[in-house]
Amino acid sequence: MRRRLYFMVPDVSSARRIRDELLLARIEDGNIHVMAKDGTPLAGLHEASILQKTDFVHGAETGLAVGGGIGILAGLVAVFFPPAGVDMQLVTILVTALIGAAFGAWVASMVASAIPNSRLKTFESGIANGQVLMMADVPSGRVDEIKKLITAQHPEAMNSGMEPTIPAFP
Repeated sequence: MRRRLYFMVPDVSSARRIRDELLLARIEDGNIHVMAKDGTPLAGLHEASILQKTDFVHGAETGLAVGGGIGILAGLVAVFFPPAGVDMQLVTILVTALIGAAFGAWVASMVASAIPNSRLKTFESGIANGQVLMMADVPSGRVDEIKKLITAQHPEAMNSGMEPTIPAFP
């Protein structure tokens, strides 16, 4: 399991130095992402993906649950009040639940991809002022070690917290 650590740093050069420290601490380059104001050159750094910048994952999860629930209700209605001349089986409930869950996840994730990530709301003002947000996904057992490393080597980096868990697939 990994934890996402957040650090606000004053500029891109500071972010590069911290990235180098994290690489020396054996944190993979693909687990270090940055977010900065539009137009900021981030050469050599991994910019946060759409999955990290938006509420895409949360939207997909919500749509999956709501769509599945509505699909179950639609299946129950179809089984207990079938159209004339059609014999509905109980498998209808399963099929409508799966279709509803898939459709709900798809629609909700498309809508949520246009909404900024609610977890990053506290960092918006700093990013707008030219600071850089660093996100490092580190193994759970190394969280304290990495925090101490960054604060000791880079006093300009403001430890901005930790996300309790991160999604498995982005």
